[in-house]
Amino acid sequence: MMEILRITKTLNLPDWWVCAGFVRSKIWDVLHDFSQRTPLSDVDVVYYNFSEISESYEKELEKSLKSLRADIPWSVKNQARMHVINNNPPYTSSVDAISKFPETVTALGVKLDENDNVILTAPCGIHDVINMEVKPPPYFMETKERMLIYEERIRKKNWQSIWNKVKVNYVMEQSVIENMRE
Repeated sequence: MMEILRITKTLNLPDWWVCAGFVRSKIWDVLHDFSQRTPLSDVDVVYYNFSEISESYEKELEKSLKSLRADIPWSVKNQARMHVINNNPPYTSSVDAISKFPETVTALGVKLDENDNVILTAPCGIHDVINMEVKPPPYFMETKERMLIYEERIRKKNWQSIWNKVKVNYVMEQSVIENMRE
């Protein structure tokens, strides 16, 4: 993990974080006494920069990271543009964007300061991830549309098949979800 953080730091991105499953999965692996790290589908790198909001620039950054570690499934996203993709009001920072991730256990990020000390951001707190309780953040509970995204995502992720101690909070009943689809 430290190597991934050091590599990411070399990009000198503004307001950068390595976030989501990179952090959550490590915590759950430790809490489940796994001897090896669970494979990651991607390593999410977020940053916030209004001066360059093109997706092609993000792809250039991914190529730079892959040139340093080709075996890592890098995913780089500028949070100054992601509000449009996510159909949200503009984010004010990367941490603001992280606070609006679909689950509190995923709303986590880490980075290195100038002395290579690890800094954690947890805008929704760490209680849920430490207690392995999957819940939507307050932002997702504001609308049925966001709750549908949350419900479908946790079903698709099926985290309990990997980490059997995880407890998932299904907020909406299946019948409500089916009615919303119609």
